[in-house]
Amino acid sequence: MFLRLQDVCKSYNGGSVRALDGVSFAVAEGQFVSVIGPSGAGKTTLVRLLCGAERCDAGQIELDGVRLDQARGGALRALQRRLGSIWQDFALVEQASALQNVLNAALPDMSPLPALAGAFGRQRRDEAAALLDRVGLADKLDAPVHQLSGGQKQRVAIARALMRRPALLLADEPVASLDPVTGRQIMELLQDIRRTEGLTVLMNSHDLALAKEFSDRLIGLNTGRVVYDGPADVPDQALAAVYGGGEAAP
Repeated sequence: MFLRLQDVCKSYNGGSVRALDGVSFAVAEGQFVSVIGPSGAGKTTLVRLLCGAERCDAGQIELDGVRLDQARGGALRALQRRLGSIWQDFALVEQASALQNVLNAALPDMSPLPALAGAFGRQRRDEAAALLDRVGLADKLDAPVHQLSGGQKQRVAIARALMRRPALLLADEPVASLDPVTGRQIMELLQDIRRTEGLTVLMNSHDLALAKEFSDRLIGLNTGRVVYDGPADVPDQALAAVYGGGEAAP
């Protein structure tokens, strides 16, 4: 399996708050998998562990056979190059242009002096411009992000994630801040990118209808535990386990 989690646990406040409790699942390369569940189920904590923003307290996380949870320094940075992240709040530099925001994804791979000087080079600039064209923003390269709509901001964020040339795209509630029409457009874009680029996508979603429509598979979390792992056409009994706190469906 491309991504594998085994008995992953994460707690906060000295262990009094258990965000993830023995989470185990695997994702095959090229799949579009959505993680669903109520607020506080552990969805965002899961993404933060996968992108390396936090470390699990116990368990194993493997990306293409390499232990992400044990990686440090250069080994961790090498794994993180294979990841692209998209967030609900976009996480963009509002005063910078769309092009600059996409180019910022290259900063971790640059030497300190060129990075400080913003000397990205023609090749990177051309690549960033091509990615903005790919997400439908060829005419917004120089536009400050604060002037863009929510949907346009998320397209910039997607282009920035693709600038990493990721194998795994992590999306934490990518349409939660958008209206339904724009949200559907973003989901269609993510699905198209997954197909054409051959990416694996793991998405947190509060929108069950969109998750069912666009995903190959759903993973349901409740109180930090996996209570459903199966087809996107999830049965009602399983939904009760995910959102109602009952037992997982057999």
